[in-house]
Amino acid sequence: MSRIVRTRFAPSPTGYPHVGSIRTALFAWLFARRNGGKFILRIEDTDVARTVEGAVESIIAGLKWLGIDWDEGPEVGGSYGPYVQSQRLKLYHEAAVRLIEQDNAYYCYCSLQRLEKMREEQTQRKVPPGYDRHCRNLSQQERELKKAEGIVPVVRFKMPLNGKTRFQDIIRGNVVFENNLMDDFVLMKSDGYPTYHLANIVDDHAMDISHVIRAEEWLSSTPKHVLLYAAMRFEPPQFAHLPLILGPDRSKLSKRHGAVSVMEYRDQGYLPETMLNFLALLGWSLDDKTELLSREQLIEDFSLERVSKTAAVFNIEKLNWMNGVYIRQLSIEEFTRRVTPFLEWDLPAAVKRPLSSEYAAKVMPLIQERAKLLDDAAQLSRYFFVDSLDYDVNLLISKGMTKESTIRALEVSIERLEKVEGFEAVSLEALLRPLAEELQLKTGQLFGALRTAVSGETATPPLFQMMAVLGKMRCLDRISKAIDKLQLLPTQP
Repeated sequence: MSRIVRTRFAPSPTGYPHVGSIRTALFAWLFARRNGGKFILRIEDTDVARTVEGAVESIIAGLKWLGIDWDEGPEVGGSYGPYVQSQRLKLYHEAAVRLIEQDNAYYCYCSLQRLEKMREEQTQRKVPPGYDRHCRNLSQQERELKKAEGIVPVVRFKMPLNGKTRFQDIIRGNVVFENNLMDDFVLMKSDGYPTYHLANIVDDHAMDISHVIRAEEWLSSTPKHVLLYAAMRFEPPQFAHLPLILGPDRSKLSKRHGAVSVMEYRDQGYLPETMLNFLALLGWSLDDKTELLSREQLIEDFSLERVSKTAAVFNIEKLNWMNGVYIRQLSIEEFTRRVTPFLEWDLPAAVKRPLSSEYAAKVMPLIQERAKLLDDAAQLSRYFFVDSLDYDVNLLISKGMTKESTIRALEVSIERLEKVEGFEAVSLEALLRPLAEELQLKTGQLFGALRTAVSGETATPPLFQMMAVLGKMRCLDRISKAIDKLQLLPTQP
């Protein structure tokens, strides 16, 4: 490429980072990393009324969680700063004044009431909404009168009244808009803050941004930006507009399709490497079959040419499947480390904290295969940590058995288990498998009763491995309590 690649992610702190905005950040980051360029983080906080407290911190936390690092921006600095738009207001005012002096913009004194009435009339006449250019050709005397009335104006851009505006989009090719279908949009608001249209043009030029990679929703604004670049005599960047992200029902992605804040996915126990992989495939693909890609592979193979023009579908089932795959690829040590905070948070309050890392490391191999989320760990392993079990006593009685035969099987099991010296999975299997035949039971009947007795569950990790981790004393105690529960059951006639 003829110029150094410099991309940016420029979120507005008007909410917490959702998958759409973070997908945009990821694509801009991948493109910069693939081309040996720079990735810039810029906070566009000029919409003061809609700014949400804590949103900036959440955006930064989301990027850090996913490992999307930035070369310039908040917490990093850089030679093009400051990287927060509310600290760059002087630049926007200077640009607005320059555009007015060049006759590319003008002051608009229309009140909110007048604009609302105008829109109502346009709706009634069924004409496209847009500013009617009431103040576009005010005389100097008329402007002075408005100023004397104390009206604080906005600044509007003078759109060409005819002709077409064209630009080349890397993803969508040649794009053409009719100028007469676009109104004279606001550049500076009456509160002294710029709109997105002006601020992002000024900053992208000042920060030498080479590629603007953003969501499809900004495609219709791009001709305005192209005309602004021309009016300011700035070289425009290359544009790439990413496809929408839809829910499985092809409607706009919303909370009913699953969590939409990236931090919610973190808190539910999705791995960052899963989310990075999954988000990269929302509108981009390496080929028609590869689904699992590491960070390094994504950087090596990413290109804007393989970004789809059509909307991407957010499939939560695929995300869950992918997270399960990534969880199973973790070493036991790494899985235990990552899952421990979820255990500390989710296990019942009665469980002693902090958890024993040594004991947790014995438990986690038994549940890793079944976990799709880190947040599943507490539910899958609860019985390893609690002191008492609460379950339906009838679950102890396997099909084809009675209360009496179940009690007998558990009593004999206790007798044999008390004599076992090495309480290991191999020795437990060598003891209990023959016992089933001795008691004239199927192994599933005996093992089912023991499984429920020691765990309170009917579906668990392998019985003998589970018992070995629970330990001899805990298993004997739980089997004994299971017998007590059974004896309280009424005898069936």
